[in-house]
Amino acid sequence: MSEFKYTKDHECIYIDGMIAAVGISEHAREALGDLVFIELPEIGKQVSKGDDISVVESVKTAAEVYSPVDGEIVEVNNPIADDLELISRPVNEDGWLVKVKVADNSAFDDLMDEAAYEQYLKEID
Repeated sequence: MSEFKYTKDHECIYIDGMIAAVGISEHAREALGDLVFIELPEIGKQVSKGDDISVVESVKTAAEVYSPVDGEIVEVNNPIADDLELISRPVNEDGWLVKVKVADNSAFDDLMDEAAYEQYLKEID
């Protein structure tokens, strides 16, 4: 199973088996504007759904990125902290922030697919 999922907090998740690459959606990137800093967590950190896992700061604001699932952070995209433009790439390429080994893949059932996320964006705009 490899697919994209989304949260109402604008996280974008690329699911590959039991690994979830987590980043922010294109909508969130556009809303943030010019980025100035990205804070990344430590590898090995245990996270629960809804925990802060990263902070993305722009000239306008700072946005927390939340874990969409329970699990363990198994990889951190360190190059993104030095090259903020990477975040504009797709999450399944270089645009991810962290990769989480998911404790229970049924957690993916609570996430929106692309069509549901697009509908959600229309409702909130």
